[in-house]
Parts: sequence; C-alpha cells; structure tokens
Amino acid sequence: MVERLHRSMPAVTVVEEDEPMLHRIPIVLAFGAALLAGMSCVTEGTKTNPPVNPIPPPPPPPPDRCAQITASIVEAGFDNKVTVTCDGTYAFVGGDTYPDHDKMNGIIGTNEQVPVPAPGYESPIALAPVKAAQVKTIDAALGVAVNGVPIYDYSSQGNLDPSVYDPKADTKLNGQLDHCNGHSGRGDDYHYHAAPTCMIEAMKNKGPAAIIGWAFDGYPIYGNTNPDGSAIAAGTLDVCNGQDDETFGYRYHTSDAPPYVVQCLVGQVDDAVLPRVPPMDNAAGGGKPPGMPPQGGVTNLVFDEAADGTRTMSYTHQGASYYIKYKPSAQDQCYDFEQKTVTNGGVVQADTFCRKPFP
Repeated sequence: MVERLHRSMPAVTVVEEDEPMLHRIPIVLAFGAALLAGMSCVTEGTKTNPPVNPIPPPPPPPPDRCAQITASIVEAGFDNKVTVTCDGTYAFVGGDTYPDHDKMNGIIGTNEQVPVPAPGYESPIALAPVKAAQVKTIDAALGVAVNGVPIYDYSSQGNLDPSVYDPKADTKLNGQLDHCNGHSGRGDDYHYHAAPTCMIEAMKNKGPAAIIGWAFDGYPIYGNTNPDGSAIAAGTLDVCNGQDDETFGYRYHTSDAPPYVVQCLVGQVDDAVLPRVPPMDNAAGGGKPPGMPPQGGVTNLVFDEAADGTRTMSYTHQGASYYIKYKPSAQDQCYDFEQKTVTNGGVVQADTFCRKPFP
C-alpha cells in the first residue's frame, strides 16, 4: 500500500512515513510569514514612497501689469485725459503734462519758465519689472503720476548722488515749487518734484491704498503711508525712497522729508525709451531760451488762465514788475509769447514758439 502511494504522487511531495508532522509545521509557518512580509513591504512601498521625479505644479500666472496700471488711472478718475496702450514690454501712459489743478502759484524761486501743454508725451512703464544690480538716477523724469504729469527727483539738475542729500539742489526747500509741488522745466513742461498734493486731493479713490503714479521701471508709487494706512517706520525706506511689496515686488513712496518722492530707480530701464520734453522752437528753428532764476527770488507770483486760452505769469523782483504772457497761435501746437523777464533784462520781447513732435 505504501509503495503504490510513493509511485502515484509527485516527487516534491514525497514524505517519509516516519517523519513527524510537528517537524514540518515550523517550516510552513516560517515560509508563510516571509511571504506575507514581502507582500506587506510591496504594498506599503506602493502607498508611501514618492515618485522619483515629481512634477512641480505650474507657477501662478504673472499679474497683468497693463491692467493694473490702467485700473490705477481709471479708479483715480483721470481716464478721460490719460491713455494707456501696452505692447509686450511697456505700458505707455499718454498725456499732455498739463494738469487741471492749480499751477505755479506759490513759487518764490522761479526759473522764468511757464507750463505749456505737451500733447503726445508718453511715459513707458515696464510690464515685467526686474531689479537692477545698482540703482539709477536720471536727469529727467523717473516716472509719471496717474494724471499723466511726469515725476522727477527732488533736485533741480538730476543725476544726483542718491546717497548724499544736497540742500542746494532741493527744489522744495529753495521755493521753486508751487502749492502742488510742481513747476515748469526748461521745456516749459509742468512736472512734480515731490508728492503731487493737489492731484492726490482730486483723486476719486484717494486714500492710503491708492496708487498715485508709476516709476519707469514698472513699480508703483504710493503716498506717505503703507497701503494699509499704517505709518512707515523710520529707516524703512531705502535710498530710492521705496521698500519691498508683496503684490508688486517693490513700491516707492512719497515723504514729508527729503527726498520727498522717487529719488532713483531700483529696476532695470532702457535709456533709449526714456521720454524728454525738448525746448520749444520758433519759426527760425531757434529754441526758446531757458530762463534763469532771479537772484533772491521773486514775490507776488500769480499764474492766471483766461477763458480764451491766454495764460499769464506775473511777478515782482526788486520792486519791478515782470510777466510772461502766451496764448495758442493759429498754428497747431504753437503759442504766441510776449514777455518781460529778469532773464532778458526787462526788455519786452514777442515771438511764436512751437512744440516739437515727439518721436
């Protein structure tokens, strides 16, 4: 009987009759435990081990800086006069540099220049700001207010050393600015050298969260406080009068103390696209000569705008009366001037000067 069983079963299952059953049980249990442990390792590894090369989530889309710039102008209520057009690199803020608020009144240190509209002036605001290796100063505008008026640094000549305050060049300290912190430059263009207070007061969305302008490097300009209304602690603002910003990466501020407004640019800018307002020309092609500040300043300076478009700036210097009167000419972008200034020795002069077209 035993012999027949041995012949009919596979060799791997042959067991000697005299082998005790208890000897075989530990072997079977050990093999089963090992098999289960292996299965457990595979299953647990499948659940917890991360992929070798995980795919990172896509970055959030960059903010639409063109829309942000446009919104700041619309919300301030200046979109009826200021335009915004964008290409892939810049938002061009267009205006005529001539604000609706009071101008020139309050100036003591006049340079005998007057504000003449400059249609076609465009401020290029970078749409993808990138901080530069070093800050940049400019001997012209560094940005633009939301009403289209250029913003300069505090100085009268630009290209100043931002690490050194120069009181001799301080336009505000020396009485060269009007009640609104602006005046006219060598191109007879109106611009700001400090916080544009009259514009800020006229903004529909005035308040700490309102953007009052944009620097050419693409960063916004705010007022004297943080956007949430909190005070800016002493020493927070850097040499350019700005600080880092969670929304825009960086932001500039105005301040009561020098440098009052944007002093230099922290972001990259292309000199080739920076705007400048050239002096006006007469028919002979001669540029309108720049005025010279009368020594000791002037008194009783009044700027008047008549309904027919005639503008007159009158003032007194050392007891004598002077004036600059101008009105639109028959030729487009030209003005007929009559003036008696300290610069030209008190001689009455008349000429027609025209705006050069912007490129």
